[in-house]
Order: sequence, then C-alpha cells, then structure tokens
Amino acid sequence: MDVEFQPRAKRYGKEMAVFAKDITVGGNSGWTTSFDYSSWASSQTFNVGDNLVFNYGFTHSVYEVRSKSDYDSCNTGNPNATHSPSPSTIPLNAAGSRYFICPTSNHCSQGMKLAVNVLAGSTTPGGSPPPFGSTSPPNSPNSPPTPPGFSAPPPPSGGAASIFGGMSNLIVGSLATLFVFMG
Repeated sequence: MDVEFQPRAKRYGKEMAVFAKDITVGGNSGWTTSFDYSSWASSQTFNVGDNLVFNYGFTHSVYEVRSKSDYDSCNTGNPNATHSPSPSTIPLNAAGSRYFICPTSNHCSQGMKLAVNVLAGSTTPGGSPPPFGSTSPPNSPNSPPTPPGFSAPPPPSGGAASIFGGMSNLIVGSLATLFVFMG
C-alpha cells in the first residue's frame, strides 16, 4: 500500500481525536505523467485529518481546482490554490470532493490529475479501544489460560494497596505457572 502511516491525534469540531496519515500521491511513482491516478485513488481511503503529499520534479506543480468541471476540462484559469515546490503537503481538513491537476501544458489532458473523496472521519488503527474505566482486560489470543483451581483476584483499589496487590498477583501467577509445569 502506498500510505505512510504516521498517527497524529487531531481534533476537528466536535469530533474526538482522529488518526491522520500522510498519503503519498502515486506512491513510489509520485506526481508525474504516465500514471493512472484514477485507479490509484480508488484503492485509497481519504479521511478528514489526512494529508496528501505530492512529490514531483521541477517541471510540475499542483493546482487545486474549484470544481469537477474545471477538473474534467483541465481549466487552470481560476484555481483554489497553487502548490510548489516539491514536496507539497495538502491537509484534507473537510469532507467532500477535492480536485488536483498539473498545470504544465498537456500534462492534465494526458491524465496528470487527481480527484479524491474525503470522508468525515476514521477509526483508530486496530479498532476501538475499550471504554474508559473498563476493568476487564481485552481478550488476547496470546494470553495463557488460567490454571484449574485458580481465579484472578479483583483489581486493587489504588495507592499502596495497588503496589502490594500487583506484587502479590505476580507472585501468585508465578507460583501457579510453576505448579502447572511441575505437575
């Protein structure tokens, strides 16, 4: 996949933190002629908070155009924004369609253009965390089963009790493991 994942917590409006990522346009090919940006974009997910990173040579730049009509016709006459030199990092700070073209003569008409649909939000990597204050640990396929005849003690209440409670849990767990292996 052509995404460099660098989680950064951000806050947008009333949304909670979103994990943003830098998405290198065109992957290793970058922003250049002779690349199918339409197919590439359809294989990506763009979320509010992500950044598009355009890497290109000195003969190129990036124009963000105002409409699909300007995008389709490669109209460079009234862009929303122009970006150069490389690399150009463009934050995706609102949901909706965004359109980018190369203004160099004939490059856009030869396919050097990108349309993206930015989604309103994303989930955290690996799914949702457990609710705050939850006392049950997450299920883990690598956790050893509890030996027969033993049960997990309740969580300590805090302060010195939690230090000693944690230490006694360690001792009981070590002894239980030792008894299981010694038979």
